[in-house]
Amino acid sequence: MKETVNVSIASQAFTLDKDAYEVLSAYLKEVRKHISADDNETMVDVESRLAELFREKKPSSMMVISLSDVRAAMAQLGTPNDFGEQQYDTVDTDEAQPKEHRLVRSRTDRVLAGVCGGLAEYLGFDVQLLRLATLLLILLGGLSIWVYVILWIVIPEAPLTTKQMK
Repeated sequence: MKETVNVSIASQAFTLDKDAYEVLSAYLKEVRKHISADDNETMVDVESRLAELFREKKPSSMMVISLSDVRAAMAQLGTPNDFGEQQYDTVDTDEAQPKEHRLVRSRTDRVLAGVCGGLAEYLGFDVQLLRLATLLLILLGGLSIWVYVILWIVIPEAPLTTKQMK
């Protein structure tokens, strides 16, 4: 049994098997590298042509587009180099932007609100040691639970990354 992915190409719904989706996604990223950043019309045309080719092969949206269908469509459209010289390098948006070193509550490394996870990442400490120290300070009276609650309110939550949205 193969995993499938539902996608929209040129505002049309298609079901692709996982391998076909990965190959098509990589192909479209490469094509984007070879057209200018302000030329959205070419990408719309490429996607429209892909949708036409897929509809010819699989008239029903319930039919799965296979890897061989994607490769056949790519052969008809041509290589990314056929779209011109490479304009720029694209990288994943999460990796492209420099990491800001600011204090935020962690979305991934959290037990209660992500305060200790965020502080540990910001300060470069081991999160488990920081949690243990926080717990000990609260239990021994050196740190009030209210300080934790205030930090919970004051420290903003880390923004969602593209990977977390998927």
